[in-house]
This record gives sequence, C-alpha cells and structure tokens, in this order.
Amino acid sequence: MKKLIIVESPAKATTIKKFLGSNVKVIASKGHLRDLPKSRLGVDIENNFEPEYINVRGKGDLIKELKKEALSSDEVYLATDPDREGEAIAWHLSKILRN
Repeated sequence: MKKLIIVESPAKATTIKKFLGSNVKVIASKGHLRDLPKSRLGVDIENNFEPEYINVRGKGDLIKELKKEALSSDEVYLATDPDREGEAIAWHLSKILRN
C-alpha cells in the first residue's frame, strides 16, 4: 500500500523519510500553495462573496507533482504544522488534491 505524507518544510520531509519504509513518500509543500490575488479584491461579489484563490507564483510544478503523487497513492496524510498557518495550508491542499 503506497502512502503519501505532505509536510510544510523540506527539512521535516527529509527527517521523516529516514524513519519510514519505501512504500511511504514524503513531500514538502514549502509553505502556502494558494493565496488571495493581490491585484484584485479576492472575493467574488456577484457570487455571495466567495473567496477567489490563486496558486502562488512558482508553485505550479510542485502542485502538479503533489496531484500526481496523491493520485497514485492509496492514502494521503496532510501533516502540516499545528497552527493556523498549517491549518490553512492543509485546507488548501485538500481542495487542490480533490480537483
């Protein structure tokens, strides 16, 4: 059974990999993957003020890799930091990986 663990920090990913077997892949998100656009308001006024998130510049290849690995894994664990930033990163990851 292939498993994927996504953490925030590349250093954490390297450390965690040392303790896990070959059927577990650990990848770092390297921080936030999505954000509100700086050039626009960031909400869709016509659609009940729905937030409009965009991918952070330079994260496109990482997002593609995460999606590819998630699709080929039996289980995906979002192991972000236990704080509000980590919660936001995990929330965005869950949305990205479902699409």
